[in-house]
Amino acid sequence: MLRPRIIPCLLIQQGGLVKTRKFKEPKYVGDPINAVKIFNEKESDELMVLDIDATVDQAEPNYALIAKLAAECRMPLCYGGGITTPEQAAHIIGLGVEKVSVSAAALARPALLTEMAAAIGRQSVVAVLDVRKKTGLFSKGYEVCTHNAKQAHKIDLIELVQQLQAAGAGEIVINSIDRDGEMQGYDLDLARQVRSVVKVPLTVLGGAGSLAHIGELLKTCGVVGTAAGSLFVFKGPYRAVLINYPTAVQKDELCRAVLAGT
Repeated sequence: MLRPRIIPCLLIQQGGLVKTRKFKEPKYVGDPINAVKIFNEKESDELMVLDIDATVDQAEPNYALIAKLAAECRMPLCYGGGITTPEQAAHIIGLGVEKVSVSAAALARPALLTEMAAAIGRQSVVAVLDVRKKTGLFSKGYEVCTHNAKQAHKIDLIELVQQLQAAGAGEIVINSIDRDGEMQGYDLDLARQVRSVVKVPLTVLGGAGSLAHIGELLKTCGVVGTAAGSLFVFKGPYRAVLINYPTAVQKDELCRAVLAGT
């Protein structure tokens, strides 16, 4: 059977590894290269690394850091942050990265995904959508945000997913701003809605605080990518920094959750 991917998501700020809560209050948790080494030892399925300042600062991707990460990483690596052209994406792939992700640039110009797919292959193009529940007495549904949740966009989430797929995204990552760093579980309703229309691989991020939460997501959505940040860098209620990842036995148990949901 197809196996779900369990993906640590590492956030980079000024070259260091941080973790946020609802996209705020970044807490320094260590050196990203050391984290990659540990995830190598634990045989992580994939690794996602996102530079959370590059787009806000309109900065080029940090190619020197990307090269170091790719040289150390022994698993498929996805990198995002500051990518606005297919040439940048191709350069990053040339450094040894398997996938590149875009967010704000894809919303501003969906044709970028088409150009990236032509340059590096659709399977290497990832669109990341940061979403939160709409607020207000008569509001419902979700809104899509960029620039670390500082800019909201008036576009329907489901329509956007379909548009980005058609443009050339080979994978969709849906990230819950409301659940980020809360460790109280994924937004299953959000995941269910996107899963119903997505035709390419889907990864869900935001809210996982235990392996049971991953199991709940798999029972709800079947085989999807299950990404998490806090779960894999913190331990216990006081959020002591500890890089961790499920064992092979634990991953097999989670795979059985997929069967239980079918």
